[in-house]
Amino acid sequence: MFEQDYLMRIIAQLMGAIRRSMERAGGDEDPEGAAQLLDLAVGDATDLDGEALLSLAPESLAGILSVSGVDPILTEHIARTLMLAARYYGEAGNDEAAALRSAQASAVAAAFGHDVALEDVSDQELSVLIERTGE
Repeated sequence: MFEQDYLMRIIAQLMGAIRRSMERAGGDEDPEGAAQLLDLAVGDATDLDGEALLSLAPESLAGILSVSGVDPILTEHIARTLMLAARYYGEAGNDEAAALRSAQASAVAAAFGHDVALEDVSDQELSVLIERTGE
């Protein structure tokens, strides 16, 4: 029970970060800042050094998540968060960071059997996901 409550709290925090990043990217027109907000949220959700984790090659990141005890349910949300960060980095013109986050998202999704694509991080899809999780 405690573990499930903890997991739901982490997922809610990620959904909150996604919501705030959407507001920042749209309202403040700061997609780079929105992407960086998501990067921080991934570090918080994994209880790992986010900066070090997100500097890893895609397969290495997925491997670290596999051995670190991150709940497989959480990994789908991490993959979506990384894909959204990729979208925002792309909108900001930071193509290198966008490509890395996209590859990392794909590697995490593949490693844990999730089907996550760029279409899954449209504003409409994310709004539905946020509503479903109650954030």
